[in-house]
Amino acid sequence: MPLYLSCASNRVIALPELLASRDDRQARQQQWQKKYPTSLISFTTVAPGPVKDSELSRRIFNHGIRSLRQMLAASGWEIVHQRCYELATGAEGLLAVDAPALALKRACITQEQHHPLGRLWDIDVFTPQGELLSRQALAQPARRCLLCERDARICARERSHSTAELLNHMERLLHDAENAQQS
Repeated sequence: MPLYLSCASNRVIALPELLASRDDRQARQQQWQKKYPTSLISFTTVAPGPVKDSELSRRIFNHGIRSLRQMLAASGWEIVHQRCYELATGAEGLLAVDAPALALKRACITQEQHHPLGRLWDIDVFTPQGELLSRQALAQPARRCLLCERDARICARERSHSTAELLNHMERLLHDAENAQQS
């Protein structure tokens, strides 16, 4: 299976399907941790609105996977196994990595904070024992909203911004990042 994903489904996802996909992701993560006793990266992208698998989200996903692979190579950490899942509920990537989980989480937070598209990525890191390492456990602040300085979870819960506003901002970030790469 190719590592980089191409064709998006562009299908509207209902809440029950989205919740079921989260359960499925958790089950996949647990299976991987039994099979690969290493640190585990679970990678998804921010996808506001009812369409979770679009050309926009796939392009952002591909940039993220590329960036993660480059960061891992530069750190000298071995990718034991990797796979991308093409799902209507949004692309997902799993990477079993031979690296200390805390150092890996710090490096992933750096990616989220400093890459031009990092705010559009959700990079979870699990210890070999299956413990999810949170930003808060590393004394990192909660993620900020894409459009304002509030906690992203609060804006999402209150639906402070329209889907169109969020998607337009994401498009601009992607456009800027791709233009910067070409320069």
